[in-house]
Amino acid sequence: MITVHKFGGASVRDAASVKNAAAVIQSLKENKMAVVVSAMGKTTNALEKVVESHLRNDGKKHKLLEEIESYHLKIMAELFPSGNDQLQNSVHNFFTEASWAMEEDTGKGYNFIYDQVVSMGELVSTLIVSTYLNSTGIKVKWLDARNFIRTDETWREGKILWDETCAEIQQHISGSFESGEKIILTQGFIGCTSENYTTTLGREGSDYTAAILAYCLNAENVTIWKDVPGVLSADPRYFQDYIRFEQISYHDAIELTYYGATVIHPKTIKPLENKNIPLYVRSFANPQSKGTQIMRHAATRPKVPSFILKPDQILISISARDFSFIAEENLSELFSLFAGHKAKINLMQNSAISFTVCLDNDPLKIPALLDDLKRNYAILFNEHLSLYTIRNYFPSTIEEFYKEKEVLLEQRSRNTAQLVIREHGN
Repeated sequence: MITVHKFGGASVRDAASVKNAAAVIQSLKENKMAVVVSAMGKTTNALEKVVESHLRNDGKKHKLLEEIESYHLKIMAELFPSGNDQLQNSVHNFFTEASWAMEEDTGKGYNFIYDQVVSMGELVSTLIVSTYLNSTGIKVKWLDARNFIRTDETWREGKILWDETCAEIQQHISGSFESGEKIILTQGFIGCTSENYTTTLGREGSDYTAAILAYCLNAENVTIWKDVPGVLSADPRYFQDYIRFEQISYHDAIELTYYGATVIHPKTIKPLENKNIPLYVRSFANPQSKGTQIMRHAATRPKVPSFILKPDQILISISARDFSFIAEENLSELFSLFAGHKAKINLMQNSAISFTVCLDNDPLKIPALLDDLKRNYAILFNEHLSLYTIRNYFPSTIEEFYKEKEVLLEQRSRNTAQLVIREHGN
């Protein structure tokens, strides 16, 4: 029996967290485990700032990279009081590789550089965690995910080449299990092209990596270890009242992640559903608790409204300059522009003379998108907005939003309501 376990950044954010993750792994006592580990803490965010500094050419990128390396060295110093020169050299080499990636002019653009640099967070994290586990007697084999997660060259959101990936996973991971290894530890979030360039699978893509491994290994189940007690009816960062779901159907889980629930990466569910592999979301702070089970034909329990908030949204209204109808040929052109800028529409509404969309206000995508839209259309937009999605809502739930907030746009279906809101002070 093979199981897959994924530990996110919060579960390895400092030395105490690494030790706790090690205790969780040791307590599992399963025959064969593939363990996926994310970058430590907020390392991905920090590495993104390095790439942004490189793009601005403001001279700060090397200092920022040194600060990230120092953060990891501090964790290593606490985990290995007597030192570990080999590990320290290996970690330093990864950060040197990130620096070199920014100096090499490949002509492939910002997104390519992003993947080469930001991917170092996972490589460094897993090297530290695997070295610590082995030092405590928990025997693990570290594998580089770029040797078996094969993708195309869609930088920052690599598309999985499934046949090649499954063949490589059978060779590297199944082969290791057959050779007697019990625990394989690897990176989430990253893959590799046929030309051996690193790709990433999209933010929070480590969950997706766990699902890919489970699919290709025909795993018994997948467990995602989080800093929350399971899948909740609302994000505790934004809402005071919430409950833990005992179980959720694949369908409801896909809906929740599509609308922006961050507890699970949106692409995680489908590979598991295809092979009916159960997914568990559990707390690394309380590993004895049951968490949430996600599986086929599971009735979502309890049946209560779910609240999802996507902050920092932009609402764009597009109309023809001559006030003519927004017809099918206009919509075809508009969708081509959104696709060309890789701008995902979170909500859209069409009227006779305008087409309105709500999107993440991504500073790397939206300005260029607006410039392209303005060439042929009249544009109005509002920034600093929030998008609330309520699944399994009650009418009274929606009424409360109108009492407390300024609602700019609302859509309702039988099970889902979405509201674009201007928060007070914006």
